[in-house]
Amino acid sequence: MGTLVDTMSWTDEELVARCVEGDTESFNALMQRWERPIYRLAYRLIGREDDAHDVCQETFLRAFRGLKKFRSEAKFSSWLYRIAINLCRDWVRRERRTPVVAAPEGIDILDLAPADDTSESIQDLVERRELGGVVAKAMKVLSKEQRTAIVLKEYHGFTFQEISNLLDCPESTIKTRVYHGLSQLRGEFRRLGLSNSSVRVEAGLSQSRVNQLSARES
Repeated sequence: MGTLVDTMSWTDEELVARCVEGDTESFNALMQRWERPIYRLAYRLIGREDDAHDVCQETFLRAFRGLKKFRSEAKFSSWLYRIAINLCRDWVRRERRTPVVAAPEGIDILDLAPADDTSESIQDLVERRELGGVVAKAMKVLSKEQRTAIVLKEYHGFTFQEISNLLDCPESTIKTRVYHGLSQLRGEFRRLGLSNSSVRVEAGLSQSRVNQLSARES
């Protein structure tokens, strides 16, 4: 049985196989690897810190209970994201409320982003935090279907085909949701005064994406 340090060099599939055999330390390694991305996903779809933490914990609990049923032909990460997305949908239906996108008081938007680049200046960090709030406000105009597709595509790097598989939805529909959602964001960015010069990578959409959106307005 490997230590946590050892297991972090293994693939997800290797860790799953060992976990099914009874090596719980392997599941701890999977949690350490995927807890932050799953929390970010839940937070961006729900917008409530405590509920996002609950969804994250429930995601891993269900994954652990269902590992023996996990089909190895699928990627573990995709299976985990599917669980989290379904839990977020359940939360929205149960609460009968629209997800709140703005960061709650007391939470640093930087905590929701990937690890900071050590070369990033203090000014960059401040600007990125401020931009994150503007992007969050703009995201409120989207439907839950558009928000989910854009979050998976722009924040988590999934391809259209992967999102199609995750959501059990035709790829053409996913492309339409992303295209129209980004068009709405373009208009909202303009209304909120989001300028190209203020954009920092990972504050919300990537620099290249906002460049594309801004270029279409010129």
